[in-house]
Amino acid sequence: MDGITFGRTSLLCTLLLWAFQVCSGTVTVNVNAKVEVLKGETAKLPCTYTGSSSSNTVVEWFIEEQDTRKRVAFHSQGGEGKSDDGTPLTGRVTIGADSTLTISSVQPSDELVFYCQVTAGSAGVGEAATMLKVFFAPEKPELTRPSSQAITAGETTSSEIGTCVSKNGHPQPRIIWFKDGLPLAEIKDRKEKTYMIPSVVKEASGLLTIKSTLYMQPTKADKDSVFQCTVEYSMLEGQNKQKKSDTITINLNYPSEKATFSLLSTGPVKEGDSVTMKCETDGNPQPEFDFTKDGKAVSGEGGLLKIKSVKRSDDGVYMCTATDFDNLEADLTGTITLTVNYIDPVRVSPAESQVVMLGEKVQWMCTTKGSATHTVQWKKGSEVLSQDGLLSIQDVSYDKAGEYMCVGAVPSVPGLTSQASVNLTVKGKPMIETPAVGEVGKEGDMVTLKCSAYGSPAPQFTWKPSGKQSVSVEGNKVVSTVSLQATAEVMKDGVTCEASNTHGTDSKAFLVSLKRAIDNSADRVLLSGNPVLTSADKQQGGSSGVVIAVVVCVLLLLLLVALIYFLNKKSKLPCSKKDKKEVASGEVNNDIVVEMKTDKANEEAGLLNKRPPTEQ
Repeated sequence: MDGITFGRTSLLCTLLLWAFQVCSGTVTVNVNAKVEVLKGETAKLPCTYTGSSSSNTVVEWFIEEQDTRKRVAFHSQGGEGKSDDGTPLTGRVTIGADSTLTISSVQPSDELVFYCQVTAGSAGVGEAATMLKVFFAPEKPELTRPSSQAITAGETTSSEIGTCVSKNGHPQPRIIWFKDGLPLAEIKDRKEKTYMIPSVVKEASGLLTIKSTLYMQPTKADKDSVFQCTVEYSMLEGQNKQKKSDTITINLNYPSEKATFSLLSTGPVKEGDSVTMKCETDGNPQPEFDFTKDGKAVSGEGGLLKIKSVKRSDDGVYMCTATDFDNLEADLTGTITLTVNYIDPVRVSPAESQVVMLGEKVQWMCTTKGSATHTVQWKKGSEVLSQDGLLSIQDVSYDKAGEYMCVGAVPSVPGLTSQASVNLTVKGKPMIETPAVGEVGKEGDMVTLKCSAYGSPAPQFTWKPSGKQSVSVEGNKVVSTVSLQATAEVMKDGVTCEASNTHGTDSKAFLVSLKRAIDNSADRVLLSGNPVLTSADKQQGGSSGVVIAVVVCVLLLLLLVALIYFLNKKSKLPCSKKDKKEVASGEVNNDIVVEMKTDKANEEAGLLNKRPPTEQ
């Protein structure tokens, strides 16, 4: 055997021996199959192993990029963990004593397969792989319409409906299109009438921006359709979530098939109203319109025919005609029969205001005409006096004077009215209203009296006795107000008001009396200076005190009588020797004299209930 052969044999034996040692090892490595984390947060990848008690066990973490493994961190048993330089995780990765790999500020690019490898000398080598999954919710999708012109219905090629973009998501989300709330099938074949063109852009941050453009061949039925897109994305623990975009409608052109001509005013039209008539078709865009009235052209603008302050002469048949060059065969016409309601100005006969003497008769007639059944009413204020156009007042009195209104109306047309007014003036001698009593607190105070009188011409006033006088007008009445002193003569005879004009004179007497004054502090009413309790409850409440006082007084009086009787029996009183004694005493109190008379016999009989003794 030559040297070369021997060397080869020795190397082979060494390799076989090493392979036998490795294969016969019992190192088992355990990791999580998958670890999930949000972008920017910290990820922990645990690694445990069994079957090795060697003091020179080494734990290493590797990543795999482009089919090549690269170590990112390691530590030996009893030693300090270290991270490797020149890796995508440098500066963000550490390995703990328990072999756990910690990655801070996780980025989407960290979504890799990580290998935990344990080398235990003669016990062999073991490893296990864990997948790091990174999640980040995308932004709300933005849905935009194309900047090009409107889409035409019925075209043979598909048109762009809108583009949906959702930015910065991870892992890659997907876009779902909706039409009128229903999802559209995801079709990418451009030969179909409806399809989508998706695209994905990887941002510098590692996040993904997705875009989808929808193409369709819309029909007229899609003119009011609502489109929306939704981004669907995955999150931690298998959650599937969605974010919806705002909605859009499409600007769709389609030919007209019929026209509509309508009166925008609600309710009956009356003279003076502003009227708008609108002509439109079921196509888009709206074509040009022409208007006629009773066959004669009238001018409108943009499908609108406006008449300001319409008159009865505007009655008639109006027609609108539209011309759509995309559908020349369609009958695009519409008609409106406009009826203008009216009422003529009311005519009053006689037209002039009337001046009559008190007690005479006056009469007016009111007439008018209208486009429909109408009414004629006479009113004074809110009071309806007549509903047949004739106003007749017999035996005119002063309260009949004033303004009268004739109102003509068409009940079927709210607000359609006409009116005129006349005035009635009543002439005659003055008539004074029933006078009110004047009141003063005490004689000598000032009193104010008002004398109200009807009459035309306006009456002149004279007061007897006279005082400070002023005159005012209240409606049909003239009011004279006088202020004077309530002397004893005034309190006795009153005050006379006399009203006179060219037709005669009237007079009335005004009485002046003391008024009831309320003393709130004592809760009493003073009537002519004498206090009287005003509350029945307080009278009842004080009655118990009065009863007690009366009882005490009676007892004292009985004691006094008994004392007098006892002294009389003992002859201690000078009057006891007389057969008969009259005692008269009088007190003057407020002009009231109280006189008391008594004798011994009556005293005994009245107070002691005994018969008077017979004179000896």
